[in-house]
Amino acid sequence: MESNEVLDKLPHHLFNLIIDQPYNNYTAQDQAVWRYIMRQNVKYLPAVAHSSYLDGLKHTGISTESIPQMYGMNRILKKIGWAAVAVDGFIPPVAFMEFQAHNVLVIAADIRPVDQVLYTPAPDIIHEAAGHAPIIADEAYSDYLRDFGRAGTKAFSSKYDQKMYEAIRHLSILKADPNTASAAIEKAEAELDHLSKLQKTPSEMALLRNLHWWTVEYGLIGTVENPKIYGAGLLSSIGESHSCLKPKVKKLPYSIDAQYFSFDITTQQPQLFVTPDFNHLNSVLEQYLETMAVRKGGIESLKKALNSGETCTVEYSSGLQVSGKLSKIHEYHNEPVYLGFDGPAMLSYEGFQIEGHGIKYHKDGFGSPVGKIKGISGNIEVMSEGELSSNGIKTGDNLVLEFNSGVLVKGNLEKIFRNQGMNLVFSFRNCTVRYKDSELFRPEWGIYDMAVGEKIISAFAGPADPEAFGLKYQAPKEKTHRIKYSTETLRLHELYREVRSLREIGGNSVALEGIWQILKLEYPDEWLLPLEMAEFLKDENDELTKGIKSFLKALSKKNEEMQSLINDGLSLFINP
Repeated sequence: MESNEVLDKLPHHLFNLIIDQPYNNYTAQDQAVWRYIMRQNVKYLPAVAHSSYLDGLKHTGISTESIPQMYGMNRILKKIGWAAVAVDGFIPPVAFMEFQAHNVLVIAADIRPVDQVLYTPAPDIIHEAAGHAPIIADEAYSDYLRDFGRAGTKAFSSKYDQKMYEAIRHLSILKADPNTASAAIEKAEAELDHLSKLQKTPSEMALLRNLHWWTVEYGLIGTVENPKIYGAGLLSSIGESHSCLKPKVKKLPYSIDAQYFSFDITTQQPQLFVTPDFNHLNSVLEQYLETMAVRKGGIESLKKALNSGETCTVEYSSGLQVSGKLSKIHEYHNEPVYLGFDGPAMLSYEGFQIEGHGIKYHKDGFGSPVGKIKGISGNIEVMSEGELSSNGIKTGDNLVLEFNSGVLVKGNLEKIFRNQGMNLVFSFRNCTVRYKDSELFRPEWGIYDMAVGEKIISAFAGPADPEAFGLKYQAPKEKTHRIKYSTETLRLHELYREVRSLREIGGNSVALEGIWQILKLEYPDEWLLPLEMAEFLKDENDELTKGIKSFLKALSKKNEEMQSLINDGLSLFINP
């Protein structure tokens, strides 16, 4: 992988998801698919896309002639503060968001098969490189992508989200492989449809993904009456980039309400949202952030953390951050009074592990009260050593701390950990902790580290210090299929290669005669290669040229889609 300054700052736990771009596996037909779509885009999109699209293609080093070598793109992307990495299809949403938060585009290395030129349900290099990359050259949009990624890394998911991700990935893998049996696709579609009907209360990540879909993927910009395209899903779909602007697709002003509109990746969208400008996107994102646990804190946020069943971080009002799997919340008058974490836990401050309080030390979990202590009028979080002592809190003494909630902590205060004037942790020996009839800590369990803090001001997904916690994203178990080509198809690819070579070196038309004889006899449904040949012969008027054009005209009558593909292809080099 060719690195740059942006990639050098990527967290190590993301690297398991990065693959080498299999550039040598792209066939000459793949290159023709790229060339066809990109040339259609350059011809059509300037009239309907956001004004930054064409300039963005230049800024990101994307050519219409060849599939980009994405790590070569990094030499150009670094000039606008971004980078690109290759991944294997859909990756987990939280990982996708984290890459984005670090100004890194994740580009699915595969390319859509020729029978999915107009639309593909799977992420591919056309969608990612030709859809996402050009618009990031716009500074306001670039800021939105980064900020959205940062929000996504903090959003709580659910077990349901994971099942949906796996089902969507599975279906997209099957659909991207032309050799997949129709029965297998139908089964995967039925399973996804069944799963989609089971969701009750959507998670933060689910709602955030809706906002992502209706902006980054399928967004329109301008006015409802005269919108332009900027969403990557539309920019990379020559079918939907045409149909989306027609009256049958409802246009709605983009607002926070878009979070409640779900989507179906397998079909074209019935409605789209229009933002007046890119700055408005960040305004809506800011509104959504205000509803998230990372901003709200309190019992509602803790319940999101608990229900997620994943590693999370809760932050006390002192600034102490506790990372682990939240397993128990004791409540009093709808306020949290004691939190319990199972398994390895970690204590941090401002995103960095506190020395001595890592997952090895807290390997069996962590538990601590939240709230005010009876008999102390001030805030112990900010008290000096002298102020604590005057309130009966002094190292070396046996203390009895009774919280307003009824939580009782008894033990010998051995140490007070402070940082930047804040009291974060009281460490006790010979300690017992009780709440009502529950014994929460016993002396024989060792040192008791009590978090200091009257409130929980934040809760978010993932550990506060991922590297210290040992966070790693595992590569998906189900891999995208490396397509197995028949002898017949491999021969067709070789014909594509020969035509491409003739175009690049400026060969003469005589060599095309033999290729044409093979094509019309053995590949009667082939449309893209005859188009490439017709382009090569556009200035000729001989029998070969007439035969190819006649073949294409007959093939275009097969169905509406074929007619559109062929006529649009011919329009690239034949004046009306």
